[in-house]
Amino acid sequence: MLRVGKAVDPKSRFDHLLKVIASQRFLKKQGLGNEVPFFICPYPADEAFAMEGMRASLVNQLETRGVRAFEINLYDLSVALLRERGIWDEILAAEATISKDELKELLQGVLDPETHLVPEIGARLSRQEFDVLFLSGVGEVYPFIRSHNVLNNLQSTAKEKPTVMFFPGTYTHGLATGASLDLFGILHDDKYYRAFNIMHYEV
Repeated sequence: MLRVGKAVDPKSRFDHLLKVIASQRFLKKQGLGNEVPFFICPYPADEAFAMEGMRASLVNQLETRGVRAFEINLYDLSVALLRERGIWDEILAAEATISKDELKELLQGVLDPETHLVPEIGARLSRQEFDVLFLSGVGEVYPFIRSHNVLNNLQSTAKEKPTVMFFPGTYTHGLATGASLDLFGILHDDKYYRAFNIMHYEV
């Protein structure tokens, strides 16, 4: 386990993730107290580009150990859904003529996690053999998709295998405030308490 509250350098983060995710304890969902096997991997928002490369390396290293990681990027998934529905070009054209709030409302409607996003994630999972699900692209889809909404709706869809959400910000627990997903380290309004901070998971 990495020390709580201590800044984690990229190499230590990578080594910890590889050790944890490749472990049978993690893959068999042990030590979770019957909670859903959801994990948050928080990282500084300014390390987002480096995290892209690290995640690709992590997938490759896990594969050499016989662990199949399946990644779903929420931004790429959103674009694919909009294209499939034939409204991608319309939204691009409308972006220049409507307010940000109107655009946000439009996207929240067509990419609602409960009715559109999570069912598509479920369909993709059903077609894929995997041991752990990686969710990325969280920062890119803010504010029209909120991480806690995705996790809440995924609870019945992705509970058979561990899920790791890569989160550009912090995931904190407090007795007074509960658990909070603080996107970019500054937005403190996404309450979600059922996930575990993977940086604190021991093997």
